Amino acid sequence: MTLSFPVSLTPLVSMLLAIVAGGPFIAYLRRWKMGQSIRQEGPQSHHAKAGTPTMGGWLIVAPALLIAILGGAVSGTLHRDVVAVMAVILAYAFIGWLDDYLIIKKRQNKGLSARQKLGGQILAGALFAAYLAWSGHGTTIMIPVSHGLFDLGWVYYPLLVLVMTSTTNAVNLTDGLDGLAAGTMAIAFGGLAWLVLNVSGAFPAQAGTVMLLLSLVGACLGFLWFNSHPAQVFMGDTGSLALGAAIAGCAVLGRLELFLIPLGAVFVAETLSVIMQVASFKTTGKRIFKMSPLHHHFELSGWAETKVVQRFYLVGALMAIVTVALL
Repeated sequence: MTLSFPVSLTPLVSMLLAIVAGGPFIAYLRRWKMGQSIRQEGPQSHHAKAGTPTMGGWLIVAPALLIAILGGAVSGTLHRDVVAVMAVILAYAFIGWLDDYLIIKKRQNKGLSARQKLGGQILAGALFAAYLAWSGHGTTIMIPVSHGLFDLGWVYYPLLVLVMTSTTNAVNLTDGLDGLAAGTMAIAFGGLAWLVLNVSGAFPAQAGTVMLLLSLVGACLGFLWFNSHPAQVFMGDTGSLALGAAIAGCAVLGRLELFLIPLGAVFVAETLSVIMQVASFKTTGKRIFKMSPLHHHFELSGWAETKVVQRFYLVGALMAIVTVALL
């Protein structure tokens, strides 16, 4: 598949739309006092961020989906599978929005319970899996390097739900520093767009998937205009859950689920740091890291917030290159 000129403009248009909409949207959030509560056990330097508007994830989701829908409709590439991924993105965004809203309403950093949030994520993932089963998507995944396909049979569907929930939570854990999640996700979306564009054996939703991914790249970059340090707005769970669902859903359409591991190395490392920290403390009473997720460990080690973010960008970009080489 080749990238047409109109499609190549998609990230620019979605980025500009996010930037233009950002000012009025942030003003709206401030007017209605949609400010973020900061967890008390977090780094002391973060307490000054209390009150920063949250739910900014809509500044990514809305422009990205709007441009992808309009571009797909005009070019005739708006496949039903891509529409299904968009629906999943909105479902996860709603779960995140509800969590953000409850945090603001309760005036503490506790929204939905862990069980409620996970239940919603599993339900949304299961509905997506049910759609794919109905549509005849198949149960094969691509093996890196070999280009071979491996058929998982019925096991594919529960694994798909696991991929959706684990990816969304990994992005959610990464969203802890100004610009960190948006920037690393822009890199990951760009890497996945290249993989989908060059995957051997075209699939019906290929063009529409690339357009959606490029729209997400642009929207993330536009959001960074306001989210880079010092952040004027946070994406909140609204954004982090939606972005995780977006990259997982697009990877599923391209049968590239296994490629998410190296491509999302930053998110994997953040998640593993939390798992290791909890496991170590419960079994030995000792902590491996000064604080988890991993980005807080580096903060407490003396790195400036911007330095942590920049280094994570570099790791994300390097792993995107490595992942591309695995295709």
